[in-house]
Amino acid sequence: MALTGRAGLLALLGAVVVGLAVPSAAGVLAVSGVVLLAVLVDLLLAGSVRGLRLSRSGDTTVRLGESAEVRLAVHNPGGRPVRGLLRDAWPPSAGVRGDRHPLAVPPGQRQTVVVALLPTRRGDRRAHRVTVRSVGPLGLAARQGSHSVPWAVRVLPPFHARRHLPGRLERLRELDGRRATLIRGQGTEFDSLREYVIGDDVRSIDWRATARSPQTMVRTWRPERDRHVVLVLDTGRTAAGRIGDGTRLDTAMDAALLLAAVASRAGDQVDLLAYDRAVRASVQGVSAAELLPALVNAMAPLEPELVESDARGMVGEILRRTRRRSLVVLLTGLDPAPLEQGLLPVLAPLTSRHRLLVAGVSDPKVTRMARGRGDVEAVYAAAAAERTLAERRHAIALLSRQGGGAVEVVDATPGELPPALTDRYLDLKAAGRL
Repeated sequence: MALTGRAGLLALLGAVVVGLAVPSAAGVLAVSGVVLLAVLVDLLLAGSVRGLRLSRSGDTTVRLGESAEVRLAVHNPGGRPVRGLLRDAWPPSAGVRGDRHPLAVPPGQRQTVVVALLPTRRGDRRAHRVTVRSVGPLGLAARQGSHSVPWAVRVLPPFHARRHLPGRLERLRELDGRRATLIRGQGTEFDSLREYVIGDDVRSIDWRATARSPQTMVRTWRPERDRHVVLVLDTGRTAAGRIGDGTRLDTAMDAALLLAAVASRAGDQVDLLAYDRAVRASVQGVSAAELLPALVNAMAPLEPELVESDARGMVGEILRRTRRRSLVVLLTGLDPAPLEQGLLPVLAPLTSRHRLLVAGVSDPKVTRMARGRGDVEAVYAAAAAERTLAERRHAIALLSRQGGGAVEVVDATPGELPPALTDRYLDLKAAGRL
């Protein structure tokens, strides 16, 4: 039960009447009885809240930064109208634009309430409960009750790097020899024979085929296909570091999605593993058509765990999942201490069987700080930043020397990492080093 402001005004009016007309105990009791009776009558005439039937429909997924709509249908099977207010409670990160809605449902009819969401975080945003306040015809009191109407909206990664996708796909077409140019498709797998045209590399001439043909014939090649690419997201404490507007994990996911989109178009099999001290997400054996939806769904609920990543366990999990030679793309922090103490000592079993591509996010603020010379404080800050950068370069150099050249490293700022990582993958594919 809830009292409205009108009930308070009625009680105040009664107090004035008692004070001016009948200033006695009998007067107080009489006026209080009238107010109480009016409230009880209003409660009895108010529409039933418990009997309402509520159901939801609408969006179940949305990209971060985009809006979603969830419709809440309220059916009134009772014999009295339900008039009042409805509150649909969601967590703050769901970004609900106004959670209170006016309600007026005649007997036997229904009303649909539209809830607009603009989520501010990835993951599953779940509805809490729906509270309905049904006001009586006198407007003095209201029945109030809550209903549990489950619904979840999965907020997917925004994939900002998709703006780089057309350019990388164009380069892939060039590598595959499908673009109308005078250069041949690069790669290591023989594709077909065709007639020689001006501009072809004379080293590609197939002399045996030329001897059997009136024309000079050249071999065409295509990039390696049907290779295995394993994307590994380190979700340990270093992934929680904020760089720019997001965390390192956000940038790593963006880079992984761009690389996966290009690799699947290139005919390679792409898997995903998210790990810190346990497997947090996994995608295996998914077709190219279903790959991106599967990846964004698996990445959506991922959050950095504030624990030190178990590098040995991560390497063991990769080796257990990948039997054939693969390209392992590890998106992790390149901070010197965790790298030298955690990852470097356990890389040998991995680099002996697979090619490793390590990608990390650098902080552009540190680079800007290293250029500061404005005052004494800026000079000291620049010295500290330069030492940080030197230690990072040393750790990257140690990593690059692992496995006799089987390790490649990409270190870039958040905006540059996704295209830089995909370009390195295309370089490896063009050189036949996958």
